[in-house]
Amino acid sequence: NGIDMGEAPLSVARLHQLESGIDVNYERSTAESFAEKRAGEFDVVTCLEMLEHVPDPSTVVSACADLCRPGGDLFFSTINRNPKAFLFAIVGAEYVLNLLPRGTHEYAKLIKPSELAKWIRDAGLEMLEMTGMTYNPISKQYRLTKDDVSVNYLIRARKP
Repeated sequence: NGIDMGEAPLSVARLHQLESGIDVNYERSTAESFAEKRAGEFDVVTCLEMLEHVPDPSTVVSACADLCRPGGDLFFSTINRNPKAFLFAIVGAEYVLNLLPRGTHEYAKLIKPSELAKWIRDAGLEMLEMTGMTYNPISKQYRLTKDDVSVNYLIRARKP
């Protein structure tokens, strides 16, 4: 299953589905409304690169927790809020390298790891690990790193 609030991302996802042949059900929905219908149904829930775009990310984290079965894993990724992240993720990615449309991210909506960790705890989840993600614009490759969460980062949590 995959959800998104926008029809354009869902159209792209459906094209990938046709190319891959994988059976996926895509639905236009918020995490909160999807959780009302499908609570406790999933062993793994991913919420990647979207928390910094919603009005209340804490409610999305809570909805993701509701979707997960006890013992299941959840993965959250987002962008840190600090001067380096502003320089790399906004100025660099949007204005210098043109990897993303200008205005994709608002600095005030970026999320510090401590904030996401609190929302995870508040949702009744256990935070298991945090890993940084770095991007090399020359090789155009991402790399996971244990020692640098200053720009992009990923958190793995578990529902007890």
